[in-house]
Amino acid sequence: MISKLNNNALSGAYSNNTNEAKQAKSATRKAEASISSQGDTSKIDRIKSDIASGQYKVNLEALSQKIADELL
Repeated sequence: MISKLNNNALSGAYSNNTNEAKQAKSATRKAEASISSQGDTSKIDRIKSDIASGQYKVNLEALSQKIADELL
């Protein structure tokens, strides 16, 4: 009897986590679809074209500062 109760509790906890994960994925997909449908890709398109034309510049000082901050 104890093992059945524990098994049921574990099954319930697992199914709740699975449902929450599915809901989170669904919300993320909806947000991504919303952004795509709104056409909010101007920054991405600008960066892509800058990379393709060789105009994209990496701010090495800012990049190194972020890396250092993450390590500390």
